[in-house]
Amino acid sequence: MIDGIINIYKEKGFTSHDVVAKMRGILKQKKIGHTGTLDPDATGVLPVCLGSGTKLCDMLTDKSKEYEAVVLLGKTTDTEDVSGAVIEEKTVTASEEEIKSVIMSFMGEYMQIPPMYSALKVNGKKLYELARQGIEVERKARPVVISELTILSMDLPRVTIRVSCSKGTYIRSLCRDMGEKIGCGACMESLVRTRVGSFLLKDAVSLKQLEENREKIEEFITPVDACFEEYRKVYAEGRNAVLVSNGNMFRAHIADAKDGELFRIYISDGDNGQFAGVYKFSGEKNCFLPQKMFLSGEK
Repeated sequence: MIDGIINIYKEKGFTSHDVVAKMRGILKQKKIGHTGTLDPDATGVLPVCLGSGTKLCDMLTDKSKEYEAVVLLGKTTDTEDVSGAVIEEKTVTASEEEIKSVIMSFMGEYMQIPPMYSALKVNGKKLYELARQGIEVERKARPVVISELTILSMDLPRVTIRVSCSKGTYIRSLCRDMGEKIGCGACMESLVRTRVGSFLLKDAVSLKQLEENREKIEEFITPVDACFEEYRKVYAEGRNAVLVSNGNMFRAHIADAKDGELFRIYISDGDNGQFAGVYKFSGEKNCFLPQKMFLSGEK
């Protein structure tokens, strides 16, 4: 079984589930999972986790993301992007300076109402399933954070923006809200995800490239422990190696270990040890406690 992450370039027309299905066929492996959906019309970075790396799916979903989007002013649709039915069209009368001011006002935290055409569930039903039946339900606004926002170009009625944002941010809804605040309405014309955590668009590989280079598949794999490079390494030896291999706590002397600090734990006494997982140091108990185990074959 292959363990790790492959940074896939999701092409237009594919769902995230399509990508996983195709990779199962290419790699002849069932244990594969993606790290957060991208709309079929959107393109860009989709980290796909393999083997023990599937335990990273929820962690990568929580990572900050970066997008480039084209906001189409003056048009409102039911899906909040150009694929939907047009609800209203208005002439854009605001000046470029007014538009710039409104767009930049979305920097920081704001309360966002998620779109009806989304996979969020209400009373056990996905919103998009209700939307397709013509049913609209009230959605609660949720706090999202826009940490970086840049206007790349403006050729009215189109504005191209780059956005870095928190988990749970819908760029379609951001475009909608910008249009509402400008006073002419808006929808999203196109979307490219350029980053998920440390995974960048320039390093992404297409499904076609993956299929054509099956014999060199290891060249595309990011090892699981690379996602935790900000944590210090600790090698578990002897009895501790046995404890770690079974996912248990262990004690080891690390002079400057801080309470609550996270460490990468390896089973070895050398530089080529096997990555076991992420442990947290407990100052109160003076031991390392397992947080997430990644041993290949572990359930």
